[in-house]
Amino acid sequence: MRTRLNVPGGLLAGLWLLIILLPVYIMVRAAFESQAAYTAGGPFAAPSQFSFDNFGLAIQMGFGRYLLNAGIITVGVVVLVLILVPPLAFAIVRSGSPSVRRIFRLMLFGLAIPAQVVVIPLYYLIDSLGLYDTLIGVILPTAAFVIPLTTLILTGSMREIGGELYEAMALDGAGSVRTFLTMVLPLSRSGIATIVVYSALNAWNGFLLPLILTRSPDVMVATVGLNGFRSQFSVNIPGLMAAVILTIVPIFVVYLFARRSLVAGLTGVGGK
Repeated sequence: MRTRLNVPGGLLAGLWLLIILLPVYIMVRAAFESQAAYTAGGPFAAPSQFSFDNFGLAIQMGFGRYLLNAGIITVGVVVLVLILVPPLAFAIVRSGSPSVRRIFRLMLFGLAIPAQVVVIPLYYLIDSLGLYDTLIGVILPTAAFVIPLTTLILTGSMREIGGELYEAMALDGAGSVRTFLTMVLPLSRSGIATIVVYSALNAWNGFLLPLILTRSPDVMVATVGLNGFRSQFSVNIPGLMAAVILTIVPIFVVYLFARRSLVAGLTGVGGK
């Protein structure tokens, strides 16, 4: 059976692809050109030269340190999420206690509270704990803001595990800890990959909390460090684009390795 070509759909898909790729082209082209060449040609011109000077400038401005700080914060947030969320989700799924369900509902209220609303009391809290201008002072609140949604995601993943598997583990004499470690965690790997990627994206791309809770360049992160390419009267666009590429590449690599598990976890088949 012959299929008819969907010409309008193909044209619209091509147009959408062009819209997506155009900003990428502008960013990559600017990153490998000097500021003078970029200013002379404009953002849509064909590239006239190829240079890594903008990346060197970004490193000289301390961007390597900013990326390292962002990496430390990202790893710290992911570790906290992996330590706290899987046992919490398991307790929510397996516990029949009304108090556990009430705590879960209360925790989900965190999804409705944006960071902008609590940033001022959060600043005073972090400062009173002596954690202002430290990486741990950014890690803790960042993890706190991602825990509600990651718990919801992993809870949905663990609910997909059939009750007969729990019964089989119980007949085998397994307790809750053994069941959690040997059965639930392996079967929830897609959901775990989802919360890892989600947590890493939020921590790496975080801007508001690092901006408010840090001050010195030694603990500055990449998203805040991008502001260094802007002066009072001008913006070094090629240098800024090079720094943006340096910021994008690490988290893009993480996404490439975990994209299948991420999609599986978000569609609710993590426990299958």
